[in-house]
Amino acid sequence: MPALRCGADRLGEYKHLFKDARVGLVTTPTGRTSDGRSTIAALQQAADLRVLLGPEHGVRGDGAAGAFIPQYTDAATGLPVFSLYGKDSKRLTPAMLETFDVLVYDIQDVGSRYYTFLSTLAYLIEDCAGAGKRLVVLDRPDPLGGEIIEGTTLRPGMENFVGCYPLPTRYALTIGEFAQMVNAEQHFGCDLTVVSCTGWQRGQSAPAWGTPWIMPSPNIPNYETALLYVGTCLFEGTNVSEGRGTAAPFAVIGAPYIHDAEALAAAFNARGLPGICATPYYFTPTFSKHQGQLCGGVHLHVLDADAVRPLSAGLILLELIRDTCPNDFALLPPHTEGGRPFISLLAGHRELERPDWTAAELIKAQAPDEAAFAARKAAYHLY
Repeated sequence: MPALRCGADRLGEYKHLFKDARVGLVTTPTGRTSDGRSTIAALQQAADLRVLLGPEHGVRGDGAAGAFIPQYTDAATGLPVFSLYGKDSKRLTPAMLETFDVLVYDIQDVGSRYYTFLSTLAYLIEDCAGAGKRLVVLDRPDPLGGEIIEGTTLRPGMENFVGCYPLPTRYALTIGEFAQMVNAEQHFGCDLTVVSCTGWQRGQSAPAWGTPWIMPSPNIPNYETALLYVGTCLFEGTNVSEGRGTAAPFAVIGAPYIHDAEALAAAFNARGLPGICATPYYFTPTFSKHQGQLCGGVHLHVLDADAVRPLSAGLILLELIRDTCPNDFALLPPHTEGGRPFISLLAGHRELERPDWTAAELIKAQAPDEAAFAARKAAYHLY
């Protein structure tokens, strides 16, 4: 198998895209070449790099989840840095658009619809199209493999920053393929170029790449976390800790009102889900939800990454906690008066607001959406 080369490794082949142009770069710490250089440094050699733009967590990854970062000057390069995760706007503003002619995007995605980098990319496509700016996406593989689809497609009217586009929860596309889909389906007409990867075959997940796992955000420390995140991110919309503030975010799930971790783990394991098991776990988060409080719960373990269906596992665990702790479990309220609960924004539908939903019915209802999306996305495959 040829060594993986991502889009950032191929900048030298695409210098014509940047000729006589002021270039901007949207990136995070995952923007690196295979020899370890930052894409910032690589692009400085290949083009006239004038400005950096950062999504949630920032260009250097020094922003906490949900933290707004003001404009500043990058100490390492002296370049101005604009935030695409501002308090008042998450779009390209006129001031930003004035700084570049060509915009480059290089960020490793995690393969789940919840991830806000997808929303940032979708907005960039629309904004660059409207301003007549060229957009170059340096492609990177889907770390979850690019074949397995999970979940219902985001329902009309449920669009939000953690669900910007009608995708299933696990959509099995690279960022470049996603960009092509958005540009074509929305008829934006963006001057879009995707610099594809070489040496990657669809179905190869991150452990097969032979490259280091660079954390795409502070709470996705490894591949197993990214895989479990497909299902356990739903707990962000509840009063159950999703493991932030522990050494195993999105793998450790629990709450102060869960007093019998052994029973919860046994009930989960009794479902006989392929590729995954739970062990009982007690923990005290150092930050975020239930900070400083002893929580009981489970630690989820991936036994077979190809067999596990993390969204199904997440729904089943959610159902178990709701049913075993009916007087304590709760959905978090909407962020705004009259808004939708956060769990519905994550799920992309409102079924989880019903008190009598079952994991079995939701998993069964996903199948037609998964089949339809598999056919729809094939037109945009680059690999």
